[in-house]
Amino acid sequence: MKMVKLAILIATIAVALFLILPNLSWAANEGAALYQAKCAMCHGADLAGKPAAKIPSLVSAGTKQLSDADLTDAIANGGKDKKASHAFANKGVTPDQVKMVVAYIREAQKK
Repeated sequence: MKMVKLAILIATIAVALFLILPNLSWAANEGAALYQAKCAMCHGADLAGKPAAKIPSLVSAGTKQLSDADLTDAIANGGKDKKASHAFANKGVTPDQVKMVVAYIREAQKK
């Protein structure tokens, strides 16, 4: 009887992962499109920033150390410096879209 319950549990987890993983890849694609539309003009298509213009790299060690909450706040509200150019929550970008951009940046940081 315990083996049957274990098999059902494993099957349930497998089905849940099967349903969730395609959505995560969709979110990454959506995050990439949002990044290209909203962020790439300043931070560059490769996320490397523009040091001469004091625009930071999003794949630098310093940015990698930021928490997801800090990165989310920087994108949505301008971060601790309240940069108006970053306050995308005031420009119609939803919290879910900000999360997708954060996910895209985190994925790019792994490369």
